[in-house]
Amino acid sequence: MKDYIKIARVDHWIKQLFIVPGMIFALFLTRNPITAAVVKDIVLALISTSFVASANYVINEWLDAEFDKFHPTKKNRPVVSGNLKFHWVMTEYAVLGALGLLIAWFISRPVFLMELWLFVMGILYNVKPFRTKEIPYVDVLSESVNNAIRLLIGWFAISSGYLPPVSIVLGYWMGGAFLMATKRYSEYRMIADKELAGHYRRSFKYYTEKSLLISAFYYALLSVFFCGVFMIKYKAELIIDIPIMCGLFSLYLNISYKEDSCAQKPEKLFHEKGLMLYLLVFIVITCILMMVHIPGLEWIAGKDLLKL
Repeated sequence: MKDYIKIARVDHWIKQLFIVPGMIFALFLTRNPITAAVVKDIVLALISTSFVASANYVINEWLDAEFDKFHPTKKNRPVVSGNLKFHWVMTEYAVLGALGLLIAWFISRPVFLMELWLFVMGILYNVKPFRTKEIPYVDVLSESVNNAIRLLIGWFAISSGYLPPVSIVLGYWMGGAFLMATKRYSEYRMIADKELAGHYRRSFKYYTEKSLLISAFYYALLSVFFCGVFMIKYKAELIIDIPIMCGLFSLYLNISYKEDSCAQKPEKLFHEKGLMLYLLVFIVITCILMMVHIPGLEWIAGKDLLKL
């Protein structure tokens, strides 16, 4: 039983915190009041997403077993060791997925559709003939889109009457792509053998350290660009956040250079005290900037030329 719980990766449920920014943006832009019903929907959305994510982890662990045996640490996973039975793994997958979708159904139709999308992405990412995780660059984009889906779940848990700005959704997606690209980069460096890396993850046959770094830089630029569009359009004060955001990307990239880096296991990032402190400062400053008005910043978002 312990191994079946382990492949659901309950320790990864902390990733559902990526839902929270969607809630914050929805509260800020729609001005919806926080009622008991909204709090209930938030809690249910977190539970629903955790179950759907665990279903995706279960199918991932089963289908990746033949490749994980080539990874220095993943070769010790329960499925690789041959301790689990196929019918019980599939039962666990079906139950977790069904529970997650059922809970979402009772929140709202938009939340249900987002949870269904998250569930389908698990199939596209892991199951043949799709298995997007084996296609270079598509692997990063198809995994990181789960970030954007989580943002949308958070938004729709607060407001099902409005769509979120496309700019912030794309910015969040590209931010996730940066995280995934640095994760690939850190894994590639740790394995330190292109042939072995290609056996573990087929997309590694086409990557190099250089191409992974360049792609991470590209995703970071896109993320800052789209977030900048959102900031100028909806809250000019947030422009002050841009240098801090760039620093966050830089700090995370530095972490990916470490041996057996936490960038490979984002759920372990809380061990990086410096990053956590920096992230906390970033969140606090962002929240303050969303609540205050700084006179004189309107000209940044204006269309008129400034007269001398």
